[in-house]
Amino acid sequence: MTVDQVALEERSAALGKRSLKKATKVAGIRLAISMCDLTTLEGKDSPGKIRQMCAKAVRPDPEDLSVPSVAAVCVYPDLVGIAKRALSGSTVKVASVATAFPSGRSPLSLKITDVRRAVSAGADEIDMVIDRGAFLAGDLRKVFDEIAAVKETCGTAHLKVILETGELETYDNVRRASDLAIAAGADFIKTSTGKVAPAATPPVTLCMLEAIRDHWFATGVKIGMKPAGGIRTSKQALHYLVIVKETLGSDWLTPDLFRFGASSLVNDCLMQLRKEETGRYRSEEEFTKD
Repeated sequence: MTVDQVALEERSAALGKRSLKKATKVAGIRLAISMCDLTTLEGKDSPGKIRQMCAKAVRPDPEDLSVPSVAAVCVYPDLVGIAKRALSGSTVKVASVATAFPSGRSPLSLKITDVRRAVSAGADEIDMVIDRGAFLAGDLRKVFDEIAAVKETCGTAHLKVILETGELETYDNVRRASDLAIAAGADFIKTSTGKVAPAATPPVTLCMLEAIRDHWFATGVKIGMKPAGGIRTSKQALHYLVIVKETLGSDWLTPDLFRFGASSLVNDCLMQLRKEETGRYRSEEEFTKD
């Protein structure tokens, strides 16, 4: 399928001009918080840091117990068990990156071992990356087979397939990769690892949402979507929620089908909630930096 670049960019920009006021804005910000995946993927990650992040995931604002928990935390496979124990009794899921994140460049046998390790430690969700080199070289069968093999290894864990759209170069490639990932068994398709610029953008997200919509029309099967990287403000998050609502409808306005991969977004949402309630912003220093 050929993507109309002009139409895609104009529509995403137009939807970004929608203005949400008062109660609708507050509801949208709370919804955005509930859709966030708090993430730490650094070489210096420690058990203490994971437990601290999990505490924030469950209770983003300890001073306001009405603020919902986030959807999930995302960690490396060796830290899944620590996150799982820290989140015991909560609704927050544990996601783990796998398959040679973020490059996706390792033998399939190692990717499968990576996934199996995370699942056995208790991961509820696996975030895999596609081999962009294989995709851009035209080896679509390899990409498809790897996604299908990882999906089988996931068992009951949900599979989020990261396209790394910043390296796919064109909207046509983004659409082709989206269709391929969905056909191979993805439960979610995700824009980015957060390690490559550009990461998520409204036009790219709209392109992927349209692939999800067309699959839904054809099969009745609902696939989730996760823009990740570069979404830092509640204003941006509300823009994305409008795009989702106008493209896929209200059914997708749930953490089960839409996520934000944007840890810093939570703090801005908390600041905006306080501003809407009191007319004053809280200091950024009152929040932990994730």
